[in-house]
Amino acid sequence: MTVTGPKGFRAAGVAAGIKASGALDLTLVVNDGPLDVAAGVFTRNVIKAAPVLWSQEVLKQQKLKAVVLNSGGANAATGPGGFQDTHATAEKVAEVLDIGAIEVAVCSTGLIGERLPMAAVLSGVDSAVKALDTSAEASLNAASGVMTTDTKPKQAFAEHAAGWSVGGFAKGAGMLAPNLATMLSVLTTDAVAEKEVLDRALRAATRVTYDRLDVDGGTSTNDTVLVLASGASGVEPTEAELTEQLTAVAHDLVLQLRADSEGATKDVDVTVRGAASEDDAVVVARTIAEDNLVKTALFGSDPNWGRIAMALGRAPARIDPETVSITINGVTLFASGTTAADRSAADLSERAIEVVVDLGVGSAEATVYTTDLSHGYVEENSAYSS
Repeated sequence: MTVTGPKGFRAAGVAAGIKASGALDLTLVVNDGPLDVAAGVFTRNVIKAAPVLWSQEVLKQQKLKAVVLNSGGANAATGPGGFQDTHATAEKVAEVLDIGAIEVAVCSTGLIGERLPMAAVLSGVDSAVKALDTSAEASLNAASGVMTTDTKPKQAFAEHAAGWSVGGFAKGAGMLAPNLATMLSVLTTDAVAEKEVLDRALRAATRVTYDRLDVDGGTSTNDTVLVLASGASGVEPTEAELTEQLTAVAHDLVLQLRADSEGATKDVDVTVRGAASEDDAVVVARTIAEDNLVKTALFGSDPNWGRIAMALGRAPARIDPETVSITINGVTLFASGTTAADRSAADLSERAIEVVVDLGVGSAEATVYTTDLSHGYVEENSAYSS
């Protein structure tokens, strides 16, 4: 069990008819308490989907009793009507669960620019409420109901020795380049947590996990990460313990997202060390991770360090060419401004690739998780709307 692993949570995933395929397409997660503390982080894209605007507003009170999520339509760039649809969805959940609409977050994912089939959404809420359960099957269905181009559901769970736990699911396979959050993810915990503590713990966890996943440079209009705390374990961990557990689960989900991202044949860690600041380390790593020439070379298993040097050299960070080194899968190919080894010494034939850049100007470090750029990615995204 994942999202229903922590005590106090029920979930469901149903086929509401939003997708023509008949696949699961509506998910509901309910917090039965005794606490209803929540926190969230959202996309920094200026074009925000209606459910993002709604959920940002209701999260101002940092209380949630339910989250409803749909796939098959993003409800983004849909104007006032799209926001009314989001409001109506929250009102429907509130009505069936006998709670307030302000206690319901809404998330959507799918094609941008089209209104949702609201008759299917609203009837799907009724079906989801009837299917709510704490079982492993319910968790799996909930994780499956948010999938778009994902080929498999992503779930994670971690239990602390003190008797509390964190679980959750995530979806995302393309348009993955976080700016505070990426894709859709719902995390649950039965820990006792104050609002401010939960918020800080989530932001600290997402900063080094979801915010370090960068598949294609595209920041979605719908990106949302939510955490709900039921307090049902009766255990109040320290902020450090809560942050550590949330980070562990989020990191697990990030690696699953990367592995299942559209067309990926390589799992690439880009680590930048010796930076003047953590911000510099992140921006250099992200610049390398997003560079199409780097990504296509990795797809071809070509340790072309020259492309990495080109990419890092255009990053807005403190860089001294004479102190930079580039290491690929354990082989240092560039150092002190010149070639350090024949590039053929680096073996990129396996799926896992580690690129390590040492800037040599400080002590800060960061890792960005990315992939290659393959024929499969281009083919899948060229046909997405159909």
